This record gives sequence, structure tokens and C-alpha cells, in this order.
Amino acid sequence: MKTFLQFLLFMAMAVLVILMATILGSLGAWYFAWLVGTAMIVLIAAAGGALLDLQDEHAAQAGDEGPRRA
Repeated sequence: MKTFLQFLLFMAMAVLVILMATILGSLGAWYFAWLVGTAMIVLIAAAGGALLDLQDEHAAQAGDEGPRRA
């Protein structure tokens, strides 16, 4: 049953994408690139924040406070 529901979900997504491509026409590629680029920027910023927190945590555990960022 789970596989069938996944199939229906992906089929609905495919129909939606085909419908959007038909409506957008030649602008579809630009919107796709914009969406993917925005998602990548958000993910990269989140990863950078997580790495900064991890570095601060390791520095605090080592007892080496060093220069702190404002």
C-alpha cells in the first residue's frame, strides 16, 4: 500500500510539473533555476551556521576560548 501511495504522489507531482511547464513555456527553465538556486543558498547558509556552532562548541570543550566573534 505504501508503494502505491508513493506512486500516486509522484504521478501527481509529474502532472503538476507538466502542467506548469505548459503554462510557463520558455520561462520554465528560468523559474526552475531560480528555485534550485534559492534552495541551494538556504542550504549552504544553514550548513555554514551549523559548522560555526560546531567550531564554537569544540573550542569551548577544549578550554581555548581565543578571540570571540561579536
